[in-house]
Amino acid sequence: MTSPGTRPDDVPTNGARVEEALRLLSGMPLDLRAAGKRLSRGGGVYAWWAAPSTFPDLAGPPNGSDPSVRMLYLGRATSLRGRILRNHLRRSGSSTLRRTLAGLLVAEGYRTIWTDRVVLVPEDETRLTAWMHAHLRLTWAEDPEPETIEAALVQRLHPPLNVHGVDPEHLQAAVVAAKHAYNTSSRPDEA
Repeated sequence: MTSPGTRPDDVPTNGARVEEALRLLSGMPLDLRAAGKRLSRGGGVYAWWAAPSTFPDLAGPPNGSDPSVRMLYLGRATSLRGRILRNHLRRSGSSTLRRTLAGLLVAEGYRTIWTDRVVLVPEDETRLTAWMHAHLRLTWAEDPEPETIEAALVQRLHPPLNVHGVDPEHLQAAVVAAKHAYNTSSRPDEA
């Protein structure tokens, strides 16, 4: 699609947008406090990174600027700032990443309750956010139509915590089991 003042030749192709997003996602990951100050309200894709020792059996691709960290998860957002700060760093009920992390960290004793879905108890929401600040870093790439490039990036990078859009041979059984364990950890009260 073109906008006034652009010619069709000036509009980046999906392939060019994927490559630019990959370049930006491979940049130096920021700690979550610094990332929170720099995230825009625009749309885009984002990647969560951690040292391989965080989840030794779930090694994703290394970061191009800091090979000491591996990609764990890749997502998209219509508002990067809102998605990261209000969902991923606060509420398990609206964050697949948080639910998966809680499932993987079950040995840490994360507790859940049933509201209209399974969520962490408030103290454990806080505890998981602190864990994320201590162990995870973030990169992102702004893009006005992130849904058109997210699938291509997931197919190319195979982040271990992603389930949707991942080829079956790259699907991590431990992640599927963790998601299931979390989702079945609390049930609605039977009347």
